[in-house]
Amino acid sequence: MRLRIVAGEFGGRQIEAPSGFTTHPMSERVRNALFNSLGDISGKSILDPFAGSGAISIEAVSRGAAHAVAIEKDRKAQTVIANNLADLGLTSRVKLIRANCRAWSETSQDQKFDIIIADPPYNDVNLSTINLLARHLKSTGSMLLSHSGRESAPTVNGVVVVDKRSYGDAALAIYRKEA
Repeated sequence: MRLRIVAGEFGGRQIEAPSGFTTHPMSERVRNALFNSLGDISGKSILDPFAGSGAISIEAVSRGAAHAVAIEKDRKAQTVIANNLADLGLTSRVKLIRANCRAWSETSQDQKFDIIIADPPYNDVNLSTINLLARHLKSTGSMLLSHSGRESAPTVNGVVVVDKRSYGDAALAIYRKEA
């Protein structure tokens, strides 16, 4: 399966997506809406904790983000991401972490990001892991969570929902740090 980067420096370029059911690539329509809702992300740091194909990280740096960290636990997906980054020459701008995002969070508690874009598999939205990820958000940052459009936005500790958007089977919840 191939995905298209929507906009920016790599707009129109195709990347690979892992086969099988261990990942669920965010649709081009939802990915475009997500980045449009963020506005200008120039110079921002991005955390992509359920990286899958790396499309979110790649789209972010394509649209001007300073750098991204892509975390993926599935070995097949890790290989796909590494190949996509190498093909686009992005290995210096997107760091691939080959780990479970919960384990990474426990050992990297001091790392903070401007934007966290969490797109976990819909059949495995582990709220305790999402809660852990919120601690990596800078005080002025945003966290976006992709979830099933059939469910309401989950409550996440330390952040509040500031916007919700629905795209049929997919929905986005946008969170900010509590004041």
